[in-house]
Amino acid sequence: MYQVLGTGRLAGIIFLGWEGNTMNTLIIVAIIGGIGIVVFFIIGWFIGKQLERGRYLRAQRDADRIISDAQKEVETMFKEKLLEVKDEQLRLKGKQEAEHRRKLDEIARSERSIRDRDANVKSRLEASDKRDKESEKLQQQLGQRDKAVREKEEVIDALVEEQKAALERVSQLTQEQAIEELKERLLEKAKEQTAEMMKEMRDRARQQANREAKEIVISAIQRTAADHSVETTVSVVHLPNDEIKGRIIGREGRNIRAFEQATGVDIIVDDTPEAVIISAFDPLRREIARQTLERLMADGRIHPARIEELAKKCEKEMEEQLVEAGENAAMEAGVVGLHGELIKTMGRLKYRTSYGQNVLQHSIEVAHLAGLMAAQLGLDGKMAKRAGFLHDIGKAIDRFTEGTHVTIGADLAKKYREPRVVQNAISAHHGDEESTSLIAVLVQAADAISGSRPGARRETLEAYIQRLEKLEEVTKSFSGVQKCFAIQAGREIRVIVEPEKVNDARAEALAHDVAERIQEEMEYPGQIRVTVVREFRAVEFAK
Repeated sequence: MYQVLGTGRLAGIIFLGWEGNTMNTLIIVAIIGGIGIVVFFIIGWFIGKQLERGRYLRAQRDADRIISDAQKEVETMFKEKLLEVKDEQLRLKGKQEAEHRRKLDEIARSERSIRDRDANVKSRLEASDKRDKESEKLQQQLGQRDKAVREKEEVIDALVEEQKAALERVSQLTQEQAIEELKERLLEKAKEQTAEMMKEMRDRARQQANREAKEIVISAIQRTAADHSVETTVSVVHLPNDEIKGRIIGREGRNIRAFEQATGVDIIVDDTPEAVIISAFDPLRREIARQTLERLMADGRIHPARIEELAKKCEKEMEEQLVEAGENAAMEAGVVGLHGELIKTMGRLKYRTSYGQNVLQHSIEVAHLAGLMAAQLGLDGKMAKRAGFLHDIGKAIDRFTEGTHVTIGADLAKKYREPRVVQNAISAHHGDEESTSLIAVLVQAADAISGSRPGARRETLEAYIQRLEKLEEVTKSFSGVQKCFAIQAGREIRVIVEPEKVNDARAEALAHDVAERIQEEMEYPGQIRVTVVREFRAVEFAK
């Protein structure tokens, strides 16, 4: 390439030096320049070929080197895989040898077991041969004994025939007649023994049933916690100080009269320090009065209008408390799914007593007893609890509804779609109706257990409450009576009349009529004071 460039410069120099020559000289110079260009391209092409050949040779050497490296790597991998294959062959060979040794051990054990069984079979065969020889010997002995027995039987048969003939001669009966007579005697004796056995079996079954029943009842009683009767007819309200007693009484006693008229209780204010006594045979009425008095003391405004307002408010709130009491009792008894009205009615039993026994606690106790006994007998414990819990629900409203608490309770259960088993248990728990299920019988037994246990009831308190209820019932039968309350432990009946219907003169006559009716229809100790209260109020609001 440098040669070509030099040739070009030379041609240029010649051209510059001969610029003054003729045209021929220019032609020659042009030819020489063209030849130089051709030579230049030929030399360039040759150099390019040489360079391309050098690159090709270098690429070929690189390829040879890569192929060589690849061959070496392949040989290395081949050797590694060959070693792995040899290792795997050795491992498999060791495993096969171990398996072969294990099978040889098993074969050896099997051979030993077979040898042991062969020895055992051989010993058994020897023992069997020995027993066979002994059996043959025994058979020979038995054959000899059988022969001797047959000979003796023949002798005995002959003797029996002789005895039969002798008996027939003595008894003057044939064999058939004697057999018939013997059958009759044996039959009579068998009948007597059968009757005795049946009587003994019945007595044993009765004793067993009584014992099991006692065990079931005792177990149920032991597992049921029961309280003793502690119900009273008075409530003590504690005061913050003795000065408030004067405010409770009010000017000329107007506050205490308004309180007793609104709540139907008797307030006893005596010398007991910081306390007053609320007396009433109706626990619900007494509780409302207690809450009213406590709220009056907390409020501080004690006057007739406020007393009536709080008394009505406490009566409304008592309805909510009754629902809560019914729900808590149902939860404690394990009874679910009761209608809301039934729960509310059951809550009223919290303030109802029977012979001094709280009826709601009694219902819970009967539910537990009936459920436990039903579970031990394999019956439906939940249904038994439900029936036991509701059996006395009629007592919650028997003071306001005609009929016995049994009839009222059954009607309530039917009204709110309780199961027939529950309805029958309520109707039959006092024997008024026949029991149609075992659950009804268990409820009846549980009711008797709960009511008859020691300390459960007090007869005198129930009679006292019944007398007070009768006293109020007689008084309410007169026309114009708005409310009436038995107070002072039944020694006084306070009658609130409607002022529009009863004037002052009629009030005096009403007191006389009530006293005469009480004398005619009731029995009571001492005397009963009849107090008729007629009050007229005119109220107007200044706006």
